[in-house]
This record gives sequence, structure tokens and C-alpha cells, in this order.
Amino acid sequence: EGQVVESGGGLVQPGGSLRLSCAASGFDFSIYAMSWLRQAPGKELEWVAYINAGGSITYFVDSVQGRFTISRDNARNTLYLQLDSLKTEDTGKYYCAIPKRHCFGDCPSRRDDYYPWGWGQGTQVTVSS
Repeated sequence: EGQVVESGGGLVQPGGSLRLSCAASGFDFSIYAMSWLRQAPGKELEWVAYINAGGSITYFVDSVQGRFTISRDNARNTLYLQLDSLKTEDTGKYYCAIPKRHCFGDCPSRRDDYYPWGWGQGTQVTVSS
């Protein structure tokens, strides 16, 4: 069964940067689209970014457009999320997940829309001065 492990989170000041990684194993990473989602304390899960299997198509939630970059290395079975110009409202636990269906811009935020075996423990991002 597949597994993903997120890493790269931390504490950063507003305006700073982080690079998150998601290491995949146990499934054919190269044929699956991938997404990043996040959950802030007391808030619901929010979809953040999507990339298709080949890495040629990406989508972002409006609040991170122009600040975050999603990419993947299929040879290394790894997904990335570059977070730049971070804001306090970006604080939360970030998860990579495998969508059950392709999306076309406004991707789902419900856990049920992602394969249950493709969830990791997440990585915490805290943006604070």
C-alpha cells in the first residue's frame, strides 16, 4: 500500500520562505496527480495546490497564487511545495494527498476526495514574528 511522508516545515517570520517535500513510496507516483492541502488550528481542511502527473499543469488557491510553487520529481518519487512571501495566515499543518479525480482549477478540500491510503502525518508551518 502507498505511503507519503511530508517534511520541511518549521517556524519562519512573515516574508520568509520554506520548501516542503513529500516523499512517496509503495505506489506508482508518476501516474498520479498530487495536491497539497493545509489545515489551520480550528479551521477546516483547505486545498492549496495541485499538479498533474507529468508536472505540466498546476493550480493554486487564490490566496497563495504567485507566492507558492508546486513541483515534482517523478524520478525521485517526490513532490515539493515552495512557499515564499509567507504570511501569518499561511500557518497550519500541510499535507500532500492523492486526488481521486483530476481537477481544473478549483480543487476539492474534502478528505473524501483523496485516496485514504495517501495521507501522511503532515508537516507544521508556523509563520510568526
